[in-house]
Amino acid sequence: MKDSVDHISLTRTRIRNGVWEGELSGAATQPALEVRHLEAEVPGLTVTALPDRPGLWAVRVPIPVAALTEGVQTFLIRDRATGETLDHFTMITGVAMEDDLRAEVDLLRAELDMLKKAFRRHCLETEV
Repeated sequence: MKDSVDHISLTRTRIRNGVWEGELSGAATQPALEVRHLEAEVPGLTVTALPDRPGLWAVRVPIPVAALTEGVQTFLIRDRATGETLDHFTMITGVAMEDDLRAEVDLLRAELDMLKKAFRRHCLETEV
């Protein structure tokens, strides 16, 4: 279980050469993170301590080429221990970006899918 004193936060820094990059703070030990896209885990996530900055971690997520398809694609970066979504990023390809509304709706759908899955699991576990 995660120590309740720890409050980790993830700040995105950039996307470069197909890799999302961010900086995580507030974790005394290497945090266990996961990246989800369409309910599937995205491989290749790395979390590396920054030697010149104690308590800070470099987070890198390679964006899979297969995920670059027409429309809005949302990636959730989550704390594996708590399930808390620390950050997200959205890729829009193939269409002109009229509004960020589509990205927000896609994010809401991804979050709702996670909640539905957790609720169903909870119902099964607490069934008498």
